[in-house]
Amino acid sequence: MTPVPRLSALLATLFLLSGAGIPAAATGFEPVQSIRDAALSALADRGGAEATLDPALRMPRCGEPLQARRIAAGTVEVGCASGWRLFVPVRLNRSQQVLVLARGVAGGETIAADMFEVQERDPGRIAGAAVADPAHAVGRVARRGLAAGGVLTAGDLASPRLVRRGDSVALVSRLHGVEVRMAGRALGDAGEHERVSAENLSSRRVVQGVVDASGDVIVGH
Repeated sequence: MTPVPRLSALLATLFLLSGAGIPAAATGFEPVQSIRDAALSALADRGGAEATLDPALRMPRCGEPLQARRIAAGTVEVGCASGWRLFVPVRLNRSQQVLVLARGVAGGETIAADMFEVQERDPGRIAGAAVADPAHAVGRVARRGLAAGGVLTAGDLASPRLVRRGDSVALVSRLHGVEVRMAGRALGDAGEHERVSAENLSSRRVVQGVVDASGDVIVGH
């Protein structure tokens, strides 16, 4: 009996998938490690890189060297000139020195050298700009509570508080070499070079300014 068209198409598909019709030089399966090595060879910096492949992968053996090219940040195309190609996910494991908290830190607490240790971490797994230099952390304050074991980032830290909400501050305006000082009241906390809102006690107007090293609020910029 002649197979119906749908059955014939199914048999043809199974025939191709089984490897029938592949030249003798390509019989068997390509070792998964060979495909992985080819994917990694396409990376300019393969130190610590990983290529994700299913160990059970079965691709027809290629009778010639595999070809590989990077087509995206995390993908390499590996192919055989005899007809197949495979998209292999890759990941670069770079490491850098970062500061990791040895204990929890309360919001507003000043960072000291004994609160952290330097460790090697993969920057791709860190959310935010990690702090690498201890000098950029010591003496600064935590913006919020930080858990032990967490990587310190620039967003976690603020300059030491020179102005606190409710403090009496000098509102300073400088123009063409003339300085005018007015009495004010801070409406928030801020450190050097940070912006803060303050109330002018004479006019009752709320203004914004930048805190300088002396704790004055420079307005009018």
